[in-house]
Amino acid sequence: MPHELPPLPYDYDALEPTIDAQTMQIHHGKHHQAYVDNLNKAIEGTEWEKHSIEQLLGALLDIAPEDKQTAVRNNGGGHANHSLFWQIMKPGGGGEPTGELARAIDDLWGGVGELKTAINDNGVKRFGSGWTWLVWDGTALAIYSTPNQDSPLLRDDVPLLGIDVWEHAYYLKYQNRRPDYLGAWWDVVNWDEVARRYDEARAS
Repeated sequence: MPHELPPLPYDYDALEPTIDAQTMQIHHGKHHQAYVDNLNKAIEGTEWEKHSIEQLLGALLDIAPEDKQTAVRNNGGGHANHSLFWQIMKPGGGGEPTGELARAIDDLWGGVGELKTAINDNGVKRFGSGWTWLVWDGTALAIYSTPNQDSPLLRDDVPLLGIDVWEHAYYLKYQNRRPDYLGAWWDVVNWDEVARRYDEARAS
């Protein structure tokens, strides 16, 4: 079954002023759609069509045909990363996490402020295009950045929160001011969804 572009859980303008409607329209309807289309094209007519994106980017990638691996890694990663990205944002977001997630963040980083600083720093220092992540690595929370559309799924980690630092995610509003975009992004973070993913990852 072909992979599909997931609908946004809110209107294109719902994240303003942090992320403008035009950026959301282009980012979701053009960039993410292109990743989906190119992924489907790469695996069309093969046995890989029946597998989930998590399977394709996990154990199956290394055994996929060599001429398909790059397309699946790049476009499958783009599809997986953006599908998460839309869900971990919401109108009226921001604030701080609660519950077990908050306690784990306090234990590892000393508080959510320190976590934000570390994630933003990884995003600012990511040369070129990529993502900055909070993940569950199977034993604990971890943070790092990845280049291009590489997904934490490639490392068998569970992505919980990822901020897109490709220029198409912010350039119309923030131009070359990536630090400003990263600082503002936390105003739309959906901590409830991040916490749900954290609880699910720990339980699996």
